[in-house]
Amino acid sequence: MTGDTLSLFDVLLLALLPTLGTVLGVLLAEWRKPPEWLTGGALHMAAGLATAVAAMELLPRAQDRTDTWVLALAVLLGAGVSVMFYRLSNRIQGKKGGTLIWGAYTAIAIDLFSDGLMTGGGGAVEGNLGALLAASQIVGNLPGGFAITAGFRHAGFSRKTRLKAALSYPLAPLVGAVAGFLALNGASAGLTGFVLAIFAGLLITATIEDLVPEADQPGAPRKISSPSFAAGFVLLLLMSAYFN
Repeated sequence: MTGDTLSLFDVLLLALLPTLGTVLGVLLAEWRKPPEWLTGGALHMAAGLATAVAAMELLPRAQDRTDTWVLALAVLLGAGVSVMFYRLSNRIQGKKGGTLIWGAYTAIAIDLFSDGLMTGGGGAVEGNLGALLAASQIVGNLPGGFAITAGFRHAGFSRKTRLKAALSYPLAPLVGAVAGFLALNGASAGLTGFVLAIFAGLLITATIEDLVPEADQPGAPRKISSPSFAAGFVLLLLMSAYFN
């Protein structure tokens, strides 16, 4: 993978990677429930990956393209976007009433859309950045796929319905990838840096406020959670060196 920008077709292929994590979670839920220490460890690894993406890939590229004050403003704006996605997901789940499970399903689709948005935007800037963004989201999306399928099973939905729901998930990141790619393809350096910093703010806030608390819920012991977080960070470091 080089630093060249990608075509829209390449970006769409990369956008399917976040869905891979969701689908793996679906298949796992159809098979058996993983131990809590494994779930917690995997989520802490995903948090380490996401933190490294923001700190080592997004922010440095943004700094090379825009002024520091613009960078700071964009990070704050990204945090606001994270809050917006969070509130939208909660509102959708709250309005579903008796069909709460479909609200959770839609919330996961929104999360996948944001994954695709960052992948598409990153791929329009540099090919290796798009690949890193897409690959880093696989582990983090696995628990969501597991949780939604387990919820469908508990609600009594047939396996056919559950699989149909899972197969529709790739649509969300694909739409997001198209939007992100079109927004940054051929964009000026200033606009590119601004948007990359927004992505960094979105990713950091979502990781600290959403992913880390979710990772702590299974109760993974510190001897599992801390090394897992560090392993995720180091994994992104190695991936970055390889892709570059």
